[in-house]
Order: sequence, then structure tokens, then C-alpha cells
Amino acid sequence: MIEKMIKKKTPDNQNVKKKRFLITVNVLGSSGPLRFVVNDDDKVSEVIDSSLKMYARGGRLPVLDSNLENFLLYPANAGSEAMKGNDVVGSCGERNFLMCKKKRHPQMTEARSEMITGHSRNRGWKAWFKILSH
Repeated sequence: MIEKMIKKKTPDNQNVKKKRFLITVNVLGSSGPLRFVVNDDDKVSEVIDSSLKMYARGGRLPVLDSNLENFLLYPANAGSEAMKGNDVVGSCGERNFLMCKKKRHPQMTEARSEMITGHSRNRGWKAWFKILSH
């Protein structure tokens, strides 16, 4: 783990030490992780923004949109809840993250999974139409 202390002068001329560390962001569907240094007090929204910019600069596939509101950041080993945009990235104690796109239409995901598995609560075309029309 790489940690570095940086002294930064504040307006009232006090030295404040900022903790910096290396994080790894795995983008769902991408060929490999992104690695970059962040400050301990950086917000999750800033990390998502930096990740999207680095991803685009690298010419990675699949092409992602640049709206950071469409993405979620999950700590890799800290449960299944996504971090909120105003959370501090250093607060979870993790250095490995997973970034993925938000689900837009949960009904479509449910219908798609039912089509793949072949299981439906109500069999028949009316049930499929009801799920897809939501």
C-alpha cells in the first residue's frame, strides 16, 4: 500500500497533512482495473469522475457515458451497498472498488433474467406483456 503525507497550507497559514493513497477501481465489463492516487477526504463523486476521465483517456471498451450520476461505486470487500456521492472515499477503509452503471429499468432486468432462466411467476404471453410494459 502506498501512502504519502502532503503538507498543504490553509488560508490561515496552518499546515494540514493530507493522506493520499493508491486505489484500484474495477469497471464492470472492462478488461482491467484503473489505478490512481486519491486524497483521504475525496468524495465518491470525485473518484467516479476521475475514473470516467481516465477510462475515456485510455480508449477503453465498452465506451461509457461521461455523466457521473449514472454510475455507482462499491467497496470491493465491504458488503453490497453502493457508496453515496457525498461519502468520503477514505471512510470505508477500502482501497479496491467496483464501479458499475446504475440500473435504469429494473423491470427490464427482471424480464431479461426470466427469459434466460425460463421461469416466470405467471406463465403465458399476458404475463410477459405486463412485465415489459412497466
